[in-house]
Amino acid sequence: MSVQFSGWEVVDDGASFSGVELEPSQKPQNKGVYKMYHGTSVASARVIIANGFQQSTRGMLGRGVYVSRNIKKAAHYPLNSSITDRVVLQLHVRVGRVKRIDTDNHPMQYTWNAHGYDTAWVPPNIGLIAVRSGLEEDCVFDPKRVKVVGIAKAPDTTIQKELQQLISKTSKKHGQGGDGAADVCSLCKRKTQQGSSHIKQQCWECGQNICILMSKHFCPARP
Repeated sequence: MSVQFSGWEVVDDGASFSGVELEPSQKPQNKGVYKMYHGTSVASARVIIANGFQQSTRGMLGRGVYVSRNIKKAAHYPLNSSITDRVVLQLHVRVGRVKRIDTDNHPMQYTWNAHGYDTAWVPPNIGLIAVRSGLEEDCVFDPKRVKVVGIAKAPDTTIQKELQQLISKTSKKHGQGGDGAADVCSLCKRKTQQGSSHIKQQCWECGQNICILMSKHFCPARP
C-alpha cells in the first residue's frame, strides 16, 4: 500500500504560540496566550482601544477584566443595551497562572489573585447559578495581560472600519506596528524577532519550502 501524502499538523494548546482559540471546555494552560472576546459599547470600545482595559470593580469573580473565548457570550454585552451599540473586541489574553472556579461559593471565587493566580476560569455547562447561560467565562486580574487585536463584531461596517483603524494607530503609537511585513515570516505567518529570521528549508518529501515553525504542512498527493 503506497502513501499518498506526508506532512504534519500541530494542535497547540496556547502554551507555545499566541492567539490560539481553545474549544469551550478545553482547559487553558498556564502562561498560554489565547484568542478571547469582550463585549462593550461603541464609546467604551474607543476608550479601551486607545487607553487599554480597566479592572471591573465587581463581578462574580471579583476584580479584573471579564472576557470569554465564546463570542456568543461576549455579543450579549453590555446587558440591556441596543444591538446597535454593541461591539465585540477580539483579544489576545496572556492568562498566566489559571484557577478553575467550578462551584457556587467557591472558596477562592473572589480571592484567587491573592493566592497567586492571574486568571479565574469558569468552564462551560457546570451548573453555576451565577452563570445561567452556561457559557465559558474568564476574569483576568491585570488589564495589561489583555490586548485588543481586532473587531469581531460591530453594528455596521463604518464603525468596524473606524475601530480597526484606531487599533492600527494605537499599535503603531506603542511600537507594535510599523513595517509589519518585515517582521512576519512569509511561510509560517508568525512574527519574527528583530534581526532574526526563521529557519527555512525544503521538505525532504515534496521539495516545497517550509519554515520549521509552521503549524502544518501537507505534501501534495502523488499522481
